[in-house]
Amino acid sequence: MTDVDIAPSAWSGRDDGPGAEHLRWHRAVAPLEGRTDSGAGVLIGFRSDEGVRRNKGRTGAAEGPAALRTALASMSLAHPVRLFDAGDVEVGDEDLDGGQARLGAAVTGLLDAGSLVTVLGGGHEVAYGSYLGIANSSAVASGARLGVLNLDAHFDLRSDARPSSGTPFRQMADREAALGRTLDYAVLGISQPSNTPALFATAAELGVRHLLDDDCTAANLAAVEAFVEEFLHAVDVVYLTIDLDVLPAAVAPGVSAPAAFGVPLEVIQRVCDLVARSGKLSLLDVAELNPGLDIDNRTARTAARLIHRIVTTALARRA
Repeated sequence: MTDVDIAPSAWSGRDDGPGAEHLRWHRAVAPLEGRTDSGAGVLIGFRSDEGVRRNKGRTGAAEGPAALRTALASMSLAHPVRLFDAGDVEVGDEDLDGGQARLGAAVTGLLDAGSLVTVLGGGHEVAYGSYLGIANSSAVASGARLGVLNLDAHFDLRSDARPSSGTPFRQMADREAALGRTLDYAVLGISQPSNTPALFATAAELGVRHLLDDDCTAANLAAVEAFVEEFLHAVDVVYLTIDLDVLPAAVAPGVSAPAAFGVPLEVIQRVCDLVARSGKLSLLDVAELNPGLDIDNRTARTAARLIHRIVTTALARRA
């Protein structure tokens, strides 16, 4: 894959012996090496701090992909699955636009080959690269209705001259409008104190559906499920993006902006289950893991559990 800068390293982890009864991620994942296996799960990393730096956040998310692979490696697989690693796209020399374009081109190729794609971020600027990948896919080009579901404390709808981790969904909306389409964008977990009235006004103007973190409690799970089901009903293919700062700081301390409140992990997991079981999930990314700020690899392990659950469920649904 010419759009990928760094080849995958060998996966390693705990090994209790041969056979499917001892299967873990590190034994299931193989280098992609040009394969186009339809129905397989493919991981690709996005090593970027540039968007977070521009957004005046705490840098370090470029090390996220490696930490996520490490956290995934020893996780046990209940059933054999086909998993491949496509390596990393790296943003260097402040060339965020170029990195996003390379990621998008790689993701488009993987999607068109029939893969379930998981992008390991990186700052949340990864979202625009992921979007380019699915927006340019053959499915969307053929008329499939694209839905973008963001689990996030922030709208990330800023309109800045220089793109950052705070602008990707506004960039998506602007590009969709230029193509004569409307971005179907929904956000779950919005923190009111972390979003200005101007951002709420922009969200309303663009028709963005959202749920506040205050409303995403276990006691209000039925309403959360209804929100997700309504979103899923209106689209054909789904891009799910998880900004780890949607989770409480005690669960996800290793992010640029830890949440003072956050959405409980059990609620986030339920949302992920609904999306993974829908049969509409094509693309997943996980953003904002900053290993240098993590405590006992808590954030990395939580993110890996979500990836594990989503990918294995979605692949089983495809089988």
